[in-house]
Amino acid sequence: MATSKDRAVLQAILNPSAPFGDILGFAEEEEAAAVQGEEGAFTSELLEQVKELELQGVLAAESGDVNRALEKFSQAIQLLPERASCYNNRAQAFRLKGDVAGALQDLDTALHLSRGTGHVACQCFVQRGLLSLLQGHKDKARLDFEQAAGLGSAFARHQLVLMNPYSALCNQMLSEVMRKLQNPDIQGSN
Repeated sequence: MATSKDRAVLQAILNPSAPFGDILGFAEEEEAAAVQGEEGAFTSELLEQVKELELQGVLAAESGDVNRALEKFSQAIQLLPERASCYNNRAQAFRLKGDVAGALQDLDTALHLSRGTGHVACQCFVQRGLLSLLQGHKDKARLDFEQAAGLGSAFARHQLVLMNPYSALCNQMLSEVMRKLQNPDIQGSN
């Protein structure tokens, strides 16, 4: 059976442009240690139960059952409210359901719990940046993508490049040159 790290590596290879492909699953132990260090009052069995609920939520969301996903993530939060990834996952489900306010609230909670560091925070900054872009708040999106890029997200770095008008113009010119080099017959057109 593949581990979460194996799945994250495959995700990064098979879908490198995915917003979370470069960071999924790599810091479960890091986050568990951080949560345990803060709380210290839960058992490894409780953590495993919460991780199982999160997995069930992810599978439900992937199958299109967003309500069930929200239910599973909420159950995980009830059991272990200090676990930032539960809020991050539920934020994704809220976003899928079209509840931007709920998603943003959970992302803020996850960022608070993670202290804005680590892989969960990186995912939160990417999600919040994407939501800001969808709402037309480019400055807010840029700030979140900068935070995520600083935490190691290649997707966020790519988004920052795309948001830079000079970079976009250079990319457009380079694409045109490459197109003409690959198809010399169309050089005369335009």
